[in-house]
Amino acid sequence: MKIVFMGTPDFAVPSLNKLIEAGHEICAVFTQTDKPKGRGKKMAFSPVKEAALTHDIPIYQPYSLKKQLDEFLPVIKSLSPDVIAVVAYGKILPPDILSIPKYGCINVHGSLLPKYRGAAPIQWTVLNGDKLGGVTTMLMAEGLDTGDMLLSKSVEVGRTETASELYSRLSFIGADLLAETIDRLNSGSLEPVSQNDDEASYAPMLSKEMSRIDFSKSAEEVKNQIQGLSDWPCAVFYLDDARMKVYRCEVVDASSDKYTPGEIVNEKDFTVACGVGTLRFLEVQAEGSKRMSTLDYLRGKPIKKGTVLL
Repeated sequence: MKIVFMGTPDFAVPSLNKLIEAGHEICAVFTQTDKPKGRGKKMAFSPVKEAALTHDIPIYQPYSLKKQLDEFLPVIKSLSPDVIAVVAYGKILPPDILSIPKYGCINVHGSLLPKYRGAAPIQWTVLNGDKLGGVTTMLMAEGLDTGDMLLSKSVEVGRTETASELYSRLSFIGADLLAETIDRLNSGSLEPVSQNDDEASYAPMLSKEMSRIDFSKSAEEVKNQIQGLSDWPCAVFYLDDARMKVYRCEVVDASSDKYTPGEIVNEKDFTVACGVGTLRFLEVQAEGSKRMSTLDYLRGKPIKKGTVLL
């Protein structure tokens, strides 16, 4: 099938590669414009652009399809795609584009729709402590992730799995699901299913304002925050007025309430008390330092039992 692929981050790369491996004709790739990256602010390509370049696929980078519709609508029409595959593109597709492909615009969404419509479904799956996550392919409509569902695949979320790990895992599951969806649409063996709006929930973008740990919450809640915000924007706390990030942890005791929230109860492995329960930090990053295991950190920066984190 002739496919126009639209995607930007590393989550979308397995889907692009899978369609190429399956023998589909990727006639163009649309991805976001190059962005400054790092301390030097050097312009960097998106991961999807990097992948497209290795396969010599024509690349288009509109800053807004809506505002540049007169320029890019004729381009897409001239390509005559059977499908437009959209995977974490990050831009809104105008109705005029949605109606172009024979089989429609197919989106890979990182949740079991209608749950977690929106920008950060995988992160909110972990933030909310869900035991199940997944991927859904859907026909795109004008609303926010409201289109008819095609296929879905559920997975168990690991007890200590971070959002970034689930994100990586679902990127490959989504790629397989996209390829299967396109094959079944082509064979006529797939029937779209409407979403139940009454069951819908939303997963808004993350923000740095979500980072600060509130140790008065339960150990389970704090664990979900830490795992859900890893790798960005990262859960943070303050030790001796110095800001620290924590990327990974595990619950030690889910029921204890005999300590002050934020209190270090085991200085040898960085176990901290919460409102209910205790948890152990496994991977941290001190301000001005690099990310490292807690044990490596404690070798150079021992802490005192009874210290209260803020």
